[in-house]
Amino acid sequence: MEARGLECWLVNARDVKNVPGRPKTDKLDAVRLCKLAERGMLRASFVPPKPVRELRDLTRSRAVLIHERTRHKQRAEKLLEDAQIKLSSVISDIFGVSGRAMLEALIAGERSPRALAALAHGTIKVSPAALEEALAGGFEEHHAFMLRMLLDTVDYLTVQIDKLTARITTRLTDLSTTDGDTDDDQPGQGMLMPLTDVERLDEIPGVGPATAQVILAEIGTDMTVFPTADHLASWARLSPRTFQSGPKNTSGPAGKGNPWLRGALGEAAVSAARADTFLGARYRRIVKRKGHLKALVAVARSILVSVWHLMNDPTSRYRDLGGDWHTRNLDPARKTRDLVRHLNALGHDVTLTPAGA
Repeated sequence: MEARGLECWLVNARDVKNVPGRPKTDKLDAVRLCKLAERGMLRASFVPPKPVRELRDLTRSRAVLIHERTRHKQRAEKLLEDAQIKLSSVISDIFGVSGRAMLEALIAGERSPRALAALAHGTIKVSPAALEEALAGGFEEHHAFMLRMLLDTVDYLTVQIDKLTARITTRLTDLSTTDGDTDDDQPGQGMLMPLTDVERLDEIPGVGPATAQVILAEIGTDMTVFPTADHLASWARLSPRTFQSGPKNTSGPAGKGNPWLRGALGEAAVSAARADTFLGARYRRIVKRKGHLKALVAVARSILVSVWHLMNDPTSRYRDLGGDWHTRNLDPARKTRDLVRHLNALGHDVTLTPAGA
Protein backbone atom coordinates (compact mmCIF):
# COMPACT_ATOMS: atom_id res chain seq x y z
CA MET A 1 0.00 0.00 0.00
CA GLU A 2 2.95 2.32 0.57
CA ALA A 3 4.07 1.70 -3.01
CA ARG A 4 0.60 2.81 -4.18
CA GLY A 5 1.01 6.13 -2.40
CA LEU A 6 -1.39 5.38 0.46
CA GLU A 7 -0.76 6.58 3.99
CA CYS A 8 -0.83 3.50 6.22
CA TRP A 9 -1.48 3.45 9.95
CA LEU A 10 -0.28 0.71 12.23
CA VAL A 11 -2.65 0.65 15.19
CA ASN A 12 -2.43 -1.31 18.43
CA ALA A 13 -4.99 -4.11 18.32
CA ARG A 14 -5.86 -3.37 21.94
CA ASP A 15 -7.30 0.00 20.87
CA VAL A 16 -9.47 -1.34 18.05
CA LYS A 17 -10.77 -4.62 19.42
CA ASN A 18 -14.47 -5.31 19.03
CA VAL A 19 -16.89 -4.75 21.89
CA PRO A 20 -17.72 -8.04 23.67
CA GLY A 21 -21.24 -9.31 23.04
CA ARG A 22 -21.47 -8.10 19.43
CA PRO A 23 -21.11 -10.38 16.41
CA LYS A 24 -17.62 -10.40 14.93
CA THR A 25 -17.12 -10.68 11.18
CA ASP A 26 -14.64 -9.17 8.75
CA LYS A 27 -17.31 -6.79 7.46
CA LEU A 28 -18.31 -5.59 10.93
CA ASP A 29 -14.64 -5.20 11.89
CA ALA A 30 -14.06 -3.01 8.83
CA VAL A 31 -17.12 -0.91 9.71
CA ARG A 32 -15.88 -0.46 13.28
CA LEU A 33 -12.39 0.57 12.12
CA CYS A 34 -13.93 3.15 9.78
CA LYS A 35 -16.06 4.59 12.57
CA LEU A 36 -13.13 4.81 14.98
CA ALA A 37 -10.93 6.50 12.38
CA GLU A 38 -13.69 8.91 11.38
CA ARG A 39 -14.18 10.01 15.01
CA GLY A 40 -10.45 10.41 15.67
CA MET A 41 -10.31 7.59 18.21
CA LEU A 42 -7.29 5.82 16.69
CA ARG A 43 -3.63 6.54 17.37
CA ALA A 44 -1.10 5.58 14.75
CA SER A 45 1.97 3.76 15.99
CA PHE A 46 5.43 5.00 15.05
CA VAL A 47 6.51 3.41 11.78
CA PRO A 48 9.85 4.78 10.55
CA PRO A 49 10.51 5.31 6.85
CA LYS A 50 11.86 2.49 4.72
CA PRO A 51 15.59 3.42 5.00
CA VAL A 52 15.34 3.40 8.80
CA ARG A 53 13.42 0.10 8.76
CA GLU A 54 16.19 -1.43 6.67
CA LEU A 55 18.74 -0.05 9.14
CA ARG A 56 16.76 -1.70 11.93
CA ASP A 57 17.03 -5.04 10.15
CA LEU A 58 20.80 -4.64 10.01
CA THR A 59 21.31 -3.68 13.66
CA ARG A 60 18.91 -6.34 14.95
CA SER A 61 20.53 -9.01 12.79
CA ARG A 62 23.93 -7.98 14.14
CA ALA A 63 22.64 -8.26 17.71
CA VAL A 64 21.32 -11.76 17.02
CA LEU A 65 24.63 -12.86 15.48
CA ILE A 66 26.61 -11.40 18.39
CA HIS A 67 24.41 -13.34 20.78
CA GLU A 68 24.92 -16.50 18.72
CA ARG A 69 28.69 -15.99 18.67
CA THR A 70 28.69 -15.62 22.44
CA ARG A 71 26.78 -18.90 22.75
CA HIS A 72 29.39 -20.73 20.68
CA LYS A 73 32.21 -19.21 22.72
CA GLN A 74 30.55 -20.42 25.88
CA ARG A 75 30.17 -23.89 24.37
CA ALA A 76 33.88 -23.90 23.53
CA GLU A 77 34.74 -22.93 27.10
CA LYS A 78 32.46 -25.70 28.39
CA LEU A 79 34.26 -28.16 26.10
CA LEU A 80 37.61 -27.14 27.61
CA GLU A 81 36.17 -27.61 31.09
CA ASP A 82 35.09 -31.10 30.07
CA ALA A 83 38.71 -31.80 29.11
CA GLN A 84 39.86 -30.35 32.48
CA ILE A 85 41.55 -27.42 30.76
CA LYS A 86 41.05 -24.46 33.11
CA LEU A 87 42.29 -21.81 30.71
CA SER A 88 39.51 -19.32 31.45
CA SER A 89 40.56 -19.18 35.12
CA VAL A 90 43.97 -17.66 34.29
CA ILE A 91 43.25 -15.75 31.04
CA SER A 92 40.51 -13.14 30.85
CA ASP A 93 39.83 -13.76 27.14
CA ILE A 94 40.58 -17.25 25.89
CA PHE A 95 39.75 -16.08 22.34
CA GLY A 96 42.42 -13.40 22.34
CA VAL A 97 45.79 -13.69 20.62
CA SER A 98 47.42 -15.85 23.30
CA GLY A 99 44.35 -17.95 24.04
CA ARG A 100 43.63 -18.56 20.38
CA ALA A 101 47.24 -19.67 19.77
CA MET A 102 46.94 -22.22 22.59
CA LEU A 103 43.61 -23.51 21.29
CA GLU A 104 45.00 -23.94 17.80
CA ALA A 105 48.00 -25.81 19.21
CA LEU A 106 45.69 -28.12 21.17
CA ILE A 107 43.73 -28.87 18.01
CA ALA A 108 46.97 -29.52 16.10
CA GLY A 109 47.94 -32.21 18.64
CA GLU A 110 50.18 -30.41 21.13
CA ARG A 111 49.59 -31.75 24.67
CA SER A 112 52.64 -30.52 26.60
CA PRO A 113 51.56 -27.86 29.15
CA ARG A 114 55.01 -26.28 29.01
CA ALA A 115 54.93 -25.95 25.21
CA LEU A 116 51.39 -24.58 25.30
CA ALA A 117 52.24 -22.04 28.03
CA ALA A 118 55.19 -20.84 25.94
CA LEU A 119 52.70 -19.56 23.34
CA ALA A 120 51.49 -16.85 25.73
CA HIS A 121 52.39 -13.30 24.80
CA GLY A 122 53.95 -10.77 27.14
CA THR A 123 50.58 -9.21 27.97
CA ILE A 124 49.56 -12.30 29.97
CA LYS A 125 50.17 -11.45 33.64
CA VAL A 126 49.71 -14.94 35.09
CA SER A 127 52.84 -16.86 36.03
CA PRO A 128 54.07 -19.63 33.70
CA ALA A 129 53.63 -22.21 36.46
CA ALA A 130 49.95 -21.32 36.95
CA LEU A 131 49.42 -21.34 33.19
CA GLU A 132 50.99 -24.79 32.86
CA GLU A 133 48.81 -26.11 35.66
CA ALA A 134 45.68 -24.77 33.94
CA LEU A 135 46.67 -26.43 30.65
CA ALA A 136 47.29 -29.85 32.18
CA GLY A 137 44.19 -31.91 31.41
CA GLY A 138 42.75 -34.73 29.37
CA PHE A 139 42.28 -33.07 25.99
CA GLU A 140 41.55 -35.80 23.42
CA GLU A 141 40.90 -36.12 19.69
CA HIS A 142 37.14 -35.80 20.22
CA HIS A 143 37.64 -32.47 21.98
CA ALA A 144 39.88 -31.30 19.15
CA PHE A 145 37.22 -32.14 16.54
CA MET A 146 34.45 -30.34 18.44
CA LEU A 147 36.64 -27.33 19.25
CA ARG A 148 37.61 -26.98 15.59
CA MET A 149 33.95 -26.80 14.57
CA LEU A 150 33.15 -24.25 17.27
CA LEU A 151 36.10 -22.01 16.40
CA ASP A 152 35.21 -22.12 12.70
CA THR A 153 31.66 -21.10 13.56
CA VAL A 154 32.91 -18.24 15.74
CA ASP A 155 35.17 -17.03 12.93
CA TYR A 156 32.32 -17.23 10.39
CA LEU A 157 30.00 -15.25 12.66
CA THR A 158 32.72 -12.66 13.23
CA VAL A 159 33.02 -12.14 9.46
CA GLN A 160 29.26 -11.74 9.12
CA ILE A 161 29.15 -9.28 12.04
CA ASP A 162 31.91 -7.20 10.44
CA LYS A 163 29.96 -7.12 7.15
CA LEU A 164 26.83 -5.93 8.93
CA THR A 165 28.79 -3.29 10.83
CA ALA A 166 30.28 -1.94 7.60
CA ARG A 167 26.86 -1.78 5.95
CA ILE A 168 25.33 -0.13 9.03
CA THR A 169 28.04 2.54 8.94
CA THR A 170 27.35 3.19 5.26
CA ARG A 171 23.60 3.44 5.77
CA LEU A 172 23.99 5.80 8.72
CA THR A 173 26.30 8.01 6.68
CA ASP A 174 23.56 8.29 4.06
CA LEU A 175 20.97 9.12 6.73
CA SER A 176 23.15 11.58 8.60
CA THR A 177 21.83 15.12 8.66
CA THR A 178 24.89 16.74 10.24
CA ASP A 179 26.16 19.63 8.15
CA GLY A 180 29.10 20.66 10.28
CA ASP A 181 30.20 21.75 13.72
CA THR A 182 32.37 24.36 15.33
CA ASP A 183 33.83 24.54 18.80
CA ASP A 184 33.67 28.04 20.22
CA ASP A 185 35.55 27.03 23.39
CA GLN A 186 38.76 26.41 21.45
CA PRO A 187 39.68 29.64 19.65
CA GLY A 188 42.23 29.64 16.90
CA GLN A 189 41.39 26.20 15.56
CA GLY A 190 38.78 27.38 13.07
CA MET A 191 36.28 25.06 11.48
CA LEU A 192 36.48 21.45 12.64
CA MET A 193 35.61 18.39 10.61
CA PRO A 194 31.86 17.72 10.59
CA LEU A 195 30.69 15.14 13.08
CA THR A 196 28.29 12.38 12.19
CA ASP A 197 25.24 11.58 14.30
CA VAL A 198 26.97 8.51 15.71
CA GLU A 199 30.01 10.56 16.76
CA ARG A 200 27.85 13.15 18.51
CA LEU A 201 25.88 10.49 20.40
CA ASP A 202 29.16 8.77 21.27
CA GLU A 203 30.01 11.79 23.45
CA ILE A 204 27.23 10.83 25.88
CA PRO A 205 28.71 8.84 28.81
CA GLY A 206 27.92 5.16 28.47
CA VAL A 207 27.01 5.37 24.79
CA GLY A 208 29.48 3.78 22.40
CA PRO A 209 29.44 3.71 18.59
CA ALA A 210 27.54 0.40 18.44
CA THR A 211 24.96 1.59 20.98
CA ALA A 212 24.54 4.88 19.09
CA GLN A 213 23.90 2.93 15.89
CA VAL A 214 21.18 0.87 17.59
CA ILE A 215 19.51 3.98 19.04
CA LEU A 216 19.44 5.75 15.68
CA ALA A 217 18.11 2.63 13.97
CA GLU A 218 15.23 2.35 16.45
CA ILE A 219 14.14 5.99 16.72
CA GLY A 220 15.31 7.30 13.35
CA THR A 221 16.99 10.62 12.66
CA ASP A 222 13.85 12.75 12.21
CA MET A 223 12.75 14.04 15.59
CA THR A 224 9.70 15.86 14.23
CA VAL A 225 7.85 12.59 14.86
CA PHE A 226 8.28 13.22 18.60
CA PRO A 227 7.27 16.82 19.44
CA THR A 228 9.23 16.82 22.71
CA ALA A 229 11.74 14.67 24.53
CA ASP A 230 8.97 13.56 26.88
CA HIS A 231 7.04 12.14 23.93
CA LEU A 232 10.08 10.07 22.94
CA ALA A 233 10.60 8.84 26.52
CA SER A 234 6.93 7.93 26.78
CA TRP A 235 7.05 6.01 23.48
CA ALA A 236 10.10 4.09 24.73
CA ARG A 237 8.20 3.31 27.96
CA LEU A 238 10.77 5.04 30.15
CA SER A 239 8.22 7.20 31.96
CA PRO A 240 6.39 5.85 35.02
CA ARG A 241 2.65 5.48 34.63
CA THR A 242 0.22 7.01 37.14
CA PHE A 243 -2.90 5.25 38.39
CA GLN A 244 -5.50 7.35 40.19
CA SER A 245 -8.46 5.98 42.12
CA GLY A 246 -10.25 8.63 44.12
CA PRO A 247 -7.76 10.50 46.31
CA LYS A 248 -5.12 7.79 45.91
CA ASN A 249 -2.36 8.16 43.32
CA THR A 250 0.05 5.32 42.70
CA SER A 251 2.79 4.79 40.12
CA GLY A 252 2.94 1.64 38.06
CA PRO A 253 5.57 -0.04 35.91
CA ALA A 254 6.78 1.88 32.89
CA GLY A 255 5.84 -0.91 30.45
CA LYS A 256 7.68 -3.02 27.93
CA GLY A 257 8.31 -0.66 25.04
CA ASN A 258 10.81 -1.36 22.26
CA PRO A 259 13.01 -4.22 23.54
CA TRP A 260 15.91 -3.41 21.20
CA LEU A 261 16.00 0.26 22.23
CA ARG A 262 15.53 -0.49 25.92
CA GLY A 263 18.30 -3.09 25.79
CA ALA A 264 20.75 -0.63 24.25
CA LEU A 265 19.80 2.13 26.70
CA GLY A 266 20.04 -0.31 29.61
CA GLU A 267 23.61 -1.24 28.69
CA ALA A 268 24.49 2.44 28.31
CA ALA A 269 22.93 3.24 31.70
CA VAL A 270 24.92 0.50 33.45
CA SER A 271 28.13 1.88 31.98
CA ALA A 272 27.24 5.51 32.74
CA ALA A 273 26.35 4.67 36.35
CA ARG A 274 30.00 3.79 37.06
CA ALA A 275 31.42 7.03 35.66
CA ASP A 276 32.20 10.21 37.56
CA THR A 277 29.80 12.26 35.45
CA PHE A 278 26.40 13.88 35.84
CA LEU A 279 24.67 10.63 34.86
CA GLY A 280 26.75 8.69 37.37
CA ALA A 281 25.86 11.18 40.11
CA ARG A 282 22.20 10.94 39.11
CA TYR A 283 22.33 7.16 39.50
CA ARG A 284 23.98 7.36 42.92
CA ARG A 285 21.38 9.86 44.16
CA ILE A 286 18.39 7.81 43.01
CA VAL A 287 19.67 4.34 43.92
CA LYS A 288 19.57 5.20 47.63
CA ARG A 289 15.83 5.94 47.48
CA LYS A 290 14.46 3.85 44.62
CA GLY A 291 16.84 0.94 44.23
CA HIS A 292 19.14 -0.28 41.47
CA LEU A 293 16.63 -1.04 38.70
CA LYS A 294 14.64 2.18 38.97
CA ALA A 295 17.84 4.20 39.10
CA LEU A 296 19.01 2.57 35.86
CA VAL A 297 15.68 3.37 34.21
CA ALA A 298 16.05 7.01 35.29
CA VAL A 299 19.57 7.18 33.82
CA ALA A 300 18.37 5.52 30.61
CA ARG A 301 15.63 8.12 30.31
CA SER A 302 18.17 10.93 30.79
CA ILE A 303 20.31 9.43 28.02
CA LEU A 304 17.31 9.25 25.68
CA VAL A 305 16.37 12.86 26.45
CA SER A 306 19.93 13.91 25.57
CA VAL A 307 19.67 11.94 22.33
CA TRP A 308 16.46 13.78 21.41
CA HIS A 309 18.05 17.19 21.93
CA LEU A 310 21.15 16.24 19.96
CA MET A 311 19.13 14.88 17.05
CA ASN A 312 16.64 17.75 17.14
CA ASP A 313 19.48 20.27 16.73
CA PRO A 314 22.17 18.93 14.36
CA THR A 315 24.61 21.66 15.47
CA SER A 316 24.45 20.83 19.18
CA ARG A 317 27.07 18.93 21.14
CA TYR A 318 26.80 17.04 24.41
CA ARG A 319 28.34 18.84 27.38
CA ASP A 320 28.49 17.01 30.68
CA LEU A 321 27.39 18.99 33.74
CA GLY A 322 29.91 17.20 35.95
CA GLY A 323 29.60 14.76 38.80
CA ASP A 324 29.44 17.62 41.35
CA TRP A 325 26.59 19.44 39.64
CA HIS A 326 24.07 18.61 42.37
CA THR A 327 26.52 19.69 45.06
CA ARG A 328 27.25 22.99 43.36
CA ASN A 329 23.57 23.77 42.84
CA LEU A 330 22.39 22.59 46.25
CA ASP A 331 20.33 24.93 48.43
CA PRO A 332 22.36 25.28 51.68
CA ALA A 333 19.31 26.15 53.76
CA ARG A 334 17.38 23.12 52.52
CA LYS A 335 20.35 20.80 53.12
CA THR A 336 20.80 22.18 56.63
CA ARG A 337 17.12 21.67 57.39
CA ASP A 338 17.25 18.06 56.17
CA LEU A 339 20.32 17.25 58.26
CA VAL A 340 18.81 18.79 61.38
CA ARG A 341 15.60 16.83 60.88
CA HIS A 342 17.57 13.58 60.55
CA LEU A 343 19.51 14.31 63.75
CA ASN A 344 16.29 15.12 65.61
CA ALA A 345 14.81 11.81 64.44
CA LEU A 346 17.82 10.05 65.97
CA GLY A 347 17.14 11.69 69.34
CA HIS A 348 19.62 14.60 69.26
CA ASP A 349 19.02 18.24 70.09
CA VAL A 350 20.81 20.41 67.54
CA THR A 351 21.97 23.96 68.09
CA LEU A 352 23.33 25.74 65.04
CA THR A 353 26.08 28.30 65.39
CA PRO A 354 27.29 30.32 62.37
CA ALA A 355 30.87 29.53 61.36
CA GLY A 356 31.96 33.18 61.66
CA ALA A 357 30.55 33.63 65.16
